[in-house]
Amino acid sequence: MEKKEQIASQIEKLAEKYKDSGQDLSSYLDGLLYQRYLTYWDYIHLDTLLSLQVPRTYFPDEEIFIMYHQITELYFKLIIHEEKQIVDDRSQEVDHFIEKLNRINNYYKALISSFSIMITGMEREQFLRYRMALLPSSGFQSAQYRMIEIYATPLENLLLQSDRSNLSEEDSIEDLYEHIYWKKGATDVNTGEKTLTLKQFEYRYTPRFIRIAKEVKGNTIYHKYLNLPEKSRNNKALKDALRRMDLNANVNWPLMHMGSAYRYLSKGDKAIEATGGTNWKEYLPPSFQKVVFFPKLHSETELENWGKQWVDHLFNPEKIT
Repeated sequence: MEKKEQIASQIEKLAEKYKDSGQDLSSYLDGLLYQRYLTYWDYIHLDTLLSLQVPRTYFPDEEIFIMYHQITELYFKLIIHEEKQIVDDRSQEVDHFIEKLNRINNYYKALISSFSIMITGMEREQFLRYRMALLPSSGFQSAQYRMIEIYATPLENLLLQSDRSNLSEEDSIEDLYEHIYWKKGATDVNTGEKTLTLKQFEYRYTPRFIRIAKEVKGNTIYHKYLNLPEKSRNNKALKDALRRMDLNANVNWPLMHMGSAYRYLSKGDKAIEATGGTNWKEYLPPSFQKVVFFPKLHSETELENWGKQWVDHLFNPEKIT
């Protein structure tokens, strides 16, 4: 009898749910009756997913290269998914904040550890050949990577070091965006001209970047932290999680990327040009860019030496004792 009563109650709730849709419950039940059972492969669109790897050459390792970058973009999407929840949350609950940050750091942990696939998982000679079929495409063109930054911190923290003293939050989003640090990485050093890689990227994504920056103006993850009550701001677990995110996003992840570039694109004292024409030796090192999402959570000494020891270890391991 209890089971019948439970079913009757559920039917009443369903009828209430669908009454404003213009169809009665019976029509929805018919749809449920005729609907196919859901399978795992249909739910995650497995066949479509496995069809998305389309190499442009016959070198086997190119498929590894494609899949790795696709997996990376999915992790970026997961990070943005958590960032949006932090930005949209109005409860100011510290536990919720910490939970989302811990998820973000776990995603970065997976990304950082996975870079061994790129560093040791491909043949260098294959890479140097199939990469020529990818021009001017470049990992530089990852829009989600830039969105992660915009959700995390105000644009004034993402400017070129040389421009930070001349611009502030009082300047327009458009003006700040023109001086964002990563543009320098795809600009010809000798002529000052933007590479085709950068031109394509800006044409495709600038409107979206500007829109997001305006949406989160005064409400980035950094702002969410700064606007917390003092007791919450001093929560050790929260501060530690934010610091870890900063280091993961702006030191550990770029350095793993740089380690891969160094393996595949360095030849003696010379650097092979990246596929998109980016000056990776100047662009990737965290100690050169000194991009910090949450500067007030780090000491002056930490900020001054941001990423430097890691870079020294990568290029000059004998300097680190």
